[in-house]
Amino acid sequence: MIFSTALAGWLPGGLGLCDEAAPELDPLIAPAVNPALMPPLPSKRFSSINPLADRRLLGVMPDFGTVQPTESSAPLTLRQKWNLALKGTIDPFNLVNSAMTAAFAQDGNQTPKYGEGRGAYAERFGAAVADGATQSFLGGVVFAQLLHQDPRYFRLGPKVGIVHRALYSVSRLVVARTDAGKNTFNSCGMLGIVVGIGMSNLYYPSSSIRSRVMAERLSTSFTGVVVGNAMAEFVPDLEKFFLPKLMFWRKTVTQN
Repeated sequence: MIFSTALAGWLPGGLGLCDEAAPELDPLIAPAVNPALMPPLPSKRFSSINPLADRRLLGVMPDFGTVQPTESSAPLTLRQKWNLALKGTIDPFNLVNSAMTAAFAQDGNQTPKYGEGRGAYAERFGAAVADGATQSFLGGVVFAQLLHQDPRYFRLGPKVGIVHRALYSVSRLVVARTDAGKNTFNSCGMLGIVVGIGMSNLYYPSSSIRSRVMAERLSTSFTGVVVGNAMAEFVPDLEKFFLPKLMFWRKTVTQN
């Protein structure tokens, strides 16, 4: 301490020492900063979270449209909504799911009734991809932007009771969040499903355009939304609980 004090008295202004009296820069000789080179500040109005993050449930199922409790709830821009819908449409898991859906429908010439053979299977696969894409882009982009609604699922997380979370995940079928952060009727989701199924009549065979078939497809779509919400809500908890145990078991087996 004595050495530092003496040296500070010898050096001008205590230059080179880590004392409290740091020298001040002369504004006349301070280096100029080009504002064009400064990084832009994140917008508080729109989300700075990248919706294209490759978050997956169980390592395979896409979970791009889920907002975690600790993440920003700022609304998405139009481009982010578009990219989110596109990301889900072309995701390999969803394409494989469409292929499997077409394979099941191929057995017994089920809806859509394109017939038998490779050509019919190709048509079924194309219809399955078109069904998912139409509903995603209509509900998640077109109607979401027109009605100022957020198409994502806002997860409650483990800090909330299980029953509350289960009811919440089911309720998101008819409840959405506006871009202003308020709850409202899920118009964009409902219109996306209904209008999307209606548009499928343009490429479905006439034998599959029946009121009963349309009702069944609506029921399937609504069920898919509820199941998807429940998985987005609870699967991360299961992963957090079982994954460490599984890794420990694999490590033990490998060592033995």
